[in-house]
Amino acid sequence: MLLEIKDLVVRYGNIEALHGISFHVNEGEIVTLIGSNGAGKTTTLHAITRVPPPEGPKIHTGDIRFQGRSIVGVEAHAIVQNCHIALAPEGRHIFGNLTVEENLTLATFSRKDADQVARDYQRVYELFPRLAERRSQRSESLSGGEQQMLAVGRALMTGCKVILLDEPSMGLAPLLMYDMFRTLKKLNEQGMTILLIEQNARLALKFAHRAYVLDTGEIVMEGSAAALTENPEVQKAYLG
Repeated sequence: MLLEIKDLVVRYGNIEALHGISFHVNEGEIVTLIGSNGAGKTTTLHAITRVPPPEGPKIHTGDIRFQGRSIVGVEAHAIVQNCHIALAPEGRHIFGNLTVEENLTLATFSRKDADQVARDYQRVYELFPRLAERRSQRSESLSGGEQQMLAVGRALMTGCKVILLDEPSMGLAPLLMYDMFRTLKKLNEQGMTILLIEQNARLALKFAHRAYVLDTGEIVMEGSAAALTENPEVQKAYLG
């Protein structure tokens, strides 16, 4: 078990957003969290990565374990640097006044493995040829799809082994949406572990191995992605 969330209670001030959720992600899996807006999906990713401080979610009780060790209390930069977990956040949050390559370079600030960094640039540009074409272009001038590619590429440039993705298809045309998920599948086949939040539940379940359903801060259902796709309750609530 690579990543384990156990009895996690998270609060924003006096508001309890997660009511003791438990789930896990095995190495090499794509796991998706599905649920309606406000269910606690993004809060879960922020609790794991400690983003965004200081007004972000506060862990009240429970545990988050990575490779068997608790990472509760570990600072955000150490989650990336030492645990090799990276977040591609909802809304992308790229630096629009910087070029594509400058955005990617920022993600390497703590890395000392120069040879691997060079290989990771090559990997990102092979996965997303559009970024290679636009590497010297200011990122604010990119299309929405290209900006999403950059957000994922920037996460990869941290040297992560686990990537957390928050709504990677948001705002994308259907063709670009499927291109993005095919790229994520290729990444997974190369060994990347992926924890995914996605508004298009049908698409997420098509590409994931396993899934959990979040409803108002509680996990109400779990199973293989194939089984949940066929579940009448899931179909009615999320796949209609």
